[in-house]
Amino acid sequence: MDFNAIRAIARQELIINIRNRWTIVFAAAFGVLVIAISFFGLVTAGAIGFQGFQRTSASLLNLVLYIIPLVAMTMGTLSFSSEKSASELLFSQPVTRTEILLGKLAGLFAAILTATLFGFGFGGLIIAARAGTTGFSRYPVFVGFALVLALIFLSLSALISALCRRKAKAFGVALFAWFFFVLFYDLMVIGGTFVFKERTANAFIFASLFGNPVDMVRVASLIALDGKEIFGAAGAALVKFLGGEATGVVALIGALSLWIVAPVLAARRLLERQDI
Repeated sequence: MDFNAIRAIARQELIINIRNRWTIVFAAAFGVLVIAISFFGLVTAGAIGFQGFQRTSASLLNLVLYIIPLVAMTMGTLSFSSEKSASELLFSQPVTRTEILLGKLAGLFAAILTATLFGFGFGGLIIAARAGTTGFSRYPVFVGFALVLALIFLSLSALISALCRRKAKAFGVALFAWFFFVLFYDLMVIGGTFVFKERTANAFIFASLFGNPVDMVRVASLIALDGKEIFGAAGAALVKFLGGEATGVVALIGALSLWIVAPVLAARRLLERQDI
């Protein structure tokens, strides 16, 4: 494997996406959201003012779980199902398809990393200046889990694009995948618990957690933010079955790693077989 080729493809992909106005909008939107949620987070309690890092991170979590997968899916699908002429030109170069796949993934992730760090970093500086640095140590962990989620959905977009090949179909499947993991999956699990008895239902909830990367990032983030009282049935089942929060986080990180690697390997296999 030629790492210079991977680096060159990644650099080109990064430049293309950084120049894309939607990447700039994404970075600016995150910065504004961080500041707005920190400032207006207690408005329902009759208070206005900047909150600390821990409360702001907990408030941001659900927005991150909705927006990051959608942005990663959109950017990935646009890149991996690009116009046929552009694909033919790239694949005709003296590089392997694995190098192309890894280079595109690295470049896309670098673009999301840049935008995310800019947005969260700018917002974090404002919070630190206004509310102090209490709880800051947990803030980078939260951002790290958000980036892991982005990488997972980039990997899924590569697999979906390799399966569908046509851009319109790939976008349709990608949108369905986002809807399934972010919205429908939890409803399906909750419905499934009514079918089983209590002991079996608990085991089912525990097992179902590893079938959805969005839920895993939610539970891992809440554990890291010390929000165990609100992380729900799946998080409670995880801690109960594995015997502690530290063991649970390790298990989640291992499972999230599989969600990154498995779609990439499957996409690589499909690309090797395709006639482009």
